[in-house]
Amino acid sequence: MATASNAATGAARISMTVLRTLLKDFHPRDFSVRLWDGSTWDPEPGQPSRFTMAIRRPGALRAMFLTGSERALGEAYAYNDFDIEGRLEDAFPMADHLLGLRPSGPEKLRLAAQLLRLPAEERPGHGRQAAKLRGEMHSEERDRAAVRYHYDTSNEFFALFLGREMVYSCGYFGSPDEDLDTAQERKLDYICRKLRLQKGDRMLDIGCGWGGLVIHAAKHHGVSALGVTLSEPQARLAAERIAMAGLADRCRVEVRDYRHAGADGSFDAIASIGMVEHVGAEKLPEYFRHAWRLLRPGGVFLNHGIGPKPGHGSERAASFTQAYVFPDSEPVPIGRTTEAAEEAGFEVRDVENLREHYAITLRHWVRRLEERREEAIRMTDETTYRIWRMYLAVAAHDFDLGFNNVYQSLLVKPDDGRSGLPLTRSDWYR
Repeated sequence: MATASNAATGAARISMTVLRTLLKDFHPRDFSVRLWDGSTWDPEPGQPSRFTMAIRRPGALRAMFLTGSERALGEAYAYNDFDIEGRLEDAFPMADHLLGLRPSGPEKLRLAAQLLRLPAEERPGHGRQAAKLRGEMHSEERDRAAVRYHYDTSNEFFALFLGREMVYSCGYFGSPDEDLDTAQERKLDYICRKLRLQKGDRMLDIGCGWGGLVIHAAKHHGVSALGVTLSEPQARLAAERIAMAGLADRCRVEVRDYRHAGADGSFDAIASIGMVEHVGAEKLPEYFRHAWRLLRPGGVFLNHGIGPKPGHGSERAASFTQAYVFPDSEPVPIGRTTEAAEEAGFEVRDVENLREHYAITLRHWVRRLEERREEAIRMTDETTYRIWRMYLAVAAHDFDLGFNNVYQSLLVKPDDGRSGLPLTRSDWYR
């Protein structure tokens, strides 16, 4: 017992030393640290404690910092090696500092020597595990597996935080304090107005989720709408929602890859909302060629997707989001996306950045998920809850700082050089 007690005391002392070393240049340090044994490190004098970083076990810092990767830090949070008591987003400046450290060679060796003196603890084998996809990147089979890894988590789980319309993309807010459901309904209608949908038009929604857009377009704009998704649970719930809305004669959702979504010239309008991030940079030309083929001459395509700030982003192998949330996701800067669209023959008519809207949306989602924590854990497990809580909060932080943007690009397939579009956008804002 004495040996175990001495080891625990030694681990606590080493952990505090490591934290003081890593955070010595982080100012103002306006948070507290508490170790598993109850020992604490208070904020800098005169600073309030905005949150507490709770280190749960002796081997936590070894798991968090030995590799120095974003993924390791994310896994340590997901598996409860440490917790943030307070608003999670308040801890991100500290996390950015830690991930941005570039110690010298001798400093690295000293830090590694200290971390290796901490115990290597096994994590529980239950709960959500990292995705293990096989096959060619962005092949149809692998894309299907990636979608199922994320979306088959549980329809009920997503319903806890997404809101009434079950829309898994940013709302369109009239003011920062507007409610989520109002913003999501406005966004759906904004898309329809950008597409200038008319009664009787044929519309395709690529990556349609739970059917929110096809339902709205059929109900309010009189179109005949088809949505495609690779998630069977999504399609089942979408079909139920369509039936409840009495729209089965005007819209449907099918489990189908976008590469097999219809015949040449089948559609007057296409929307792709939050799907292009999963296409892959090398597949973008194919993606836009398929959309071009499916549109009639004069048809329009609204492509809505995340585009990172050029030069920003983690290495794929180190990315926590790649491993545990969206495997194989590959957001591409807007310039490259636009170039691929133009090479396929599209004419770019409008590009709008909705970055601030996504930050607001994500904070709504985080709050709603936190409020229903116990339900989320019952539906999935605590690791899944913690993964989504962190993923959504980190995403809000990245949109706030401009590391990520979200673009709506309106593209047209010219008809002998004619766009068929009005001279101004005034009809979008009536």
